[in-house]
Amino acid sequence: MSVLYSPKAIQGGIDEYKGEWSIAQISHLLKRTMFGSSPDDIAYFQKKTLNQTIDEILSPQANPEPPLNFYETADYKDPQGIKFGETWVNAIYGDGTVNSRRRTSYKNWWLMQMVNQKRSIHEKMILFWHNHFATEINDVDDARFVYLHHTVLRKNALGNFKDFVKQITLDPAMLRYLNGRLNTKNAPDENYARELQELFTVGKGSGSKYTEDDVKAAARVLTGIGINNDRMVYSFNLANHDTTDKKFSAFYNNTVIKGINSANALQELDEMLNMIFAVEEVSKFICRKLYQFFVYYEITPAVEKDIIEPLAKIFRDNKYEIKPVLTALLKSQHFFDPNVYGAMIKSPLDLIIGTVREFNVVFPSPKDFLQEYYNLFGDLVRQGQIMQQDIGDPPNVAGWPAYYQEPMFYEIWINSDTYPKRNQYTDTFINSGFVKNNRRIQLDVVAFAKKMPVPNDPNKLINDSLNILYEIPVSSELVQQVKKDILLSGQSSDYYWTELWDAMISKPNDTNTLNMVTTRLRNLYKYILALPEFQLG
Repeated sequence: MSVLYSPKAIQGGIDEYKGEWSIAQISHLLKRTMFGSSPDDIAYFQKKTLNQTIDEILSPQANPEPPLNFYETADYKDPQGIKFGETWVNAIYGDGTVNSRRRTSYKNWWLMQMVNQKRSIHEKMILFWHNHFATEINDVDDARFVYLHHTVLRKNALGNFKDFVKQITLDPAMLRYLNGRLNTKNAPDENYARELQELFTVGKGSGSKYTEDDVKAAARVLTGIGINNDRMVYSFNLANHDTTDKKFSAFYNNTVIKGINSANALQELDEMLNMIFAVEEVSKFICRKLYQFFVYYEITPAVEKDIIEPLAKIFRDNKYEIKPVLTALLKSQHFFDPNVYGAMIKSPLDLIIGTVREFNVVFPSPKDFLQEYYNLFGDLVRQGQIMQQDIGDPPNVAGWPAYYQEPMFYEIWINSDTYPKRNQYTDTFINSGFVKNNRRIQLDVVAFAKKMPVPNDPNKLINDSLNILYEIPVSSELVQQVKKDILLSGQSSDYYWTELWDAMISKPNDTNTLNMVTTRLRNLYKYILALPEFQLG
């Protein structure tokens, strides 16, 4: 598929934005930092200043309740005795069957957190770090380890990046995924040592000059780290640790990490991280990834000089705290340049979750319908899978190609297979919704229209809806054609819609009028959500 939208050169630096603060700016900020920009969230932040909004959005959120056993049926019980509605995260492994069901519970639970997010960037940052420190559930296998890995992402998403890297290095799921638990002095495994540098810290750009010998030396530093499966934590075995000195290249200032032959040998890891984080390329690499995730994929020489380098300095000056970088980026003139609006193609998760949140889809009560509640989120997980973003299972350790693969980047999300599936998703959600045991989730188009300021004016209804759902403007000719063909049913007078809407409001029990309004609104929003502009965020 050809490029849907190619912005002009993005202007502005990281000086604080002082321009207009209205629906367009708020919606842009929310679509990038959350999943979708709901009418309620936009109205809420219209009462705040930009600084107040950014401060609130960058507030970390408390840990949610863990995933539950929703999978018990009349024919199946958890073999460890975890009852229906109880969490399995501290249970023993069990067998492959229950582990598979727990993995499903985890994925559905994660989608649940994204949909039910507070007004915070926290959930979007967890996705960012999931793609950065990519692991695959199918390879890690143990659902309990997968959940514990998620808690590391959640805890550190807005914290200190250096501390984050250490915790990831010792994370049992990562030790499984990249074979760290198999790395011993007699059989060194370079897998994690390579990705620690290539994908997690210094990257592989022109400024990253680490060598193969650096990979080998890093692997030797990391020997002896294993997993205590019973306690689900890392372990350390000195007998498997290489206690000789490790010398690194000129890229790392020819640093020598002295071998330690004692129970304190893990101090070598701290020394290696100090060495890596002394290299300025770490700050630049992470700032580039944040820029590409939240702003635009193309990093021109001007962007490198005016945006990346100043952000990287902020990162280093704040000892690798993540929030100061995000604060500067999201408050910047550059972020609010109109050329940024709609410059991305939505990821499948942005499309799926954003649609749910923008239309305020109501789910059944988890207290009364736990199984249906989890299974309906499972439907959303499957939608992501068929659109090529399977949460928890990116294709490899580099994450999803759309976040890094030159020159296509986000365009990878859209092809002749996935684009029709995106439209099928929104059409289904509007027409019939998704159903489990007679519990339904569906886009309530009438409720959405009621949130518009003047829903009985067809022109304002369409334009106000587009201001919420689109990031870029459409032609007035398109608006008029949609109004005439759909809301007015071919009639020439706007009063046709006004009279119909007002009749529905004045006579809420008149099912015939309600059905006429609902049919027209369903056709309107199906059309709006099927256009290419809805794929842009």
